[in-house]
Amino acid sequence: MLAAVYRGDSRISVESITTPAIGPGELLVRVQSCGICHTDLKKVEYNLLAPPRIYGHETAGVVAGVGEGVTKFAPGDRVVVFHHIPCGDCFYCDRRLYAQCPIYKKVGVTAGYEPAGGGFSQYVRVMDWIVKRGVERIPEGTSFDQACWVEPVNTCLKGVELLCLRASDTVAILGQGPIGLIFTMLVKRRAGTILATDTIPFRRTLSEQFGATAFDPREDGFRDAVRTASEGRGADAVILATSAKGLVEQALRISRPGARILLFAQTSATERIDIAGSDICVGERVLLGSYSADVDLQGESARLVFSKELPLEQLISDRVPLPEIERGIGIALHPSEHSLKVVVHPQEGM
Repeated sequence: MLAAVYRGDSRISVESITTPAIGPGELLVRVQSCGICHTDLKKVEYNLLAPPRIYGHETAGVVAGVGEGVTKFAPGDRVVVFHHIPCGDCFYCDRRLYAQCPIYKKVGVTAGYEPAGGGFSQYVRVMDWIVKRGVERIPEGTSFDQACWVEPVNTCLKGVELLCLRASDTVAILGQGPIGLIFTMLVKRRAGTILATDTIPFRRTLSEQFGATAFDPREDGFRDAVRTASEGRGADAVILATSAKGLVEQALRISRPGARILLFAQTSATERIDIAGSDICVGERVLLGSYSADVDLQGESARLVFSKELPLEQLISDRVPLPEIERGIGIALHPSEHSLKVVVHPQEGM
């Protein structure tokens, strides 16, 4: 099969490798669509993990083979695959901190080499603990491109749940890329007023279609608009859906005392935040971190995607065959005016 192999030095090489063999309790899935996620982009761009690896974890496809003992799935089933599933029994699982579970930290889907998701390949091996709890069937009438959103929607839904929003809340969402726009869609279902920022006009236009009032963060007016919408108090909640420098400090400036501030895109260990302790202590604000998916929300995230309640295919700007994945990564790293989500189609362009 073909796979896009990370070879180090920020380099991806499309190569012919052995299709992974499966064992008891496992699945072989033929990948039809896999979204390019910025988490994977960071790993490639900054060489965060040792090569060789095959990335890609927003995976939708068709069951091509089942291991001994698998009765829940059969060849031909259309499925979406999560690459992390917690044990359910440890200290962190007991506290619903699934992303901190040692088993959750183990990647359970691979196309070869050290498990890393594997979706940027034609086939993936799904390990037994993922098969048990981390695979969802795709209903008829739902495209693979729509289905590959289940994992990112889950991660955003997890963040929204942590914010405990009220219907009257004013929420600021900083960044309106694909993740920021998903947050806008989800928050619109719960909160009263959404104000969003992005530097790209096309993204601001989409943001307004999905229920926000959008601003260019380089221009005046955003902070005043937040104050006006909140009767002078400041935002009740702020979501950081991008990792541009200075956003945490901005979130503090535009939020009211007691506000909840969600750090979602701040995944780099090199990123530093310079804030006054009194903004948190005296202002009684809460800084929240949210990372990866929540198995308890898996069914609801699948329902939201498969029902098409969230118009997610509108967020796909580019589809690339596997041999052109470097072009897709370039688009995702350096978005143009109309660039949003890039989806890889591993079975095309052979």
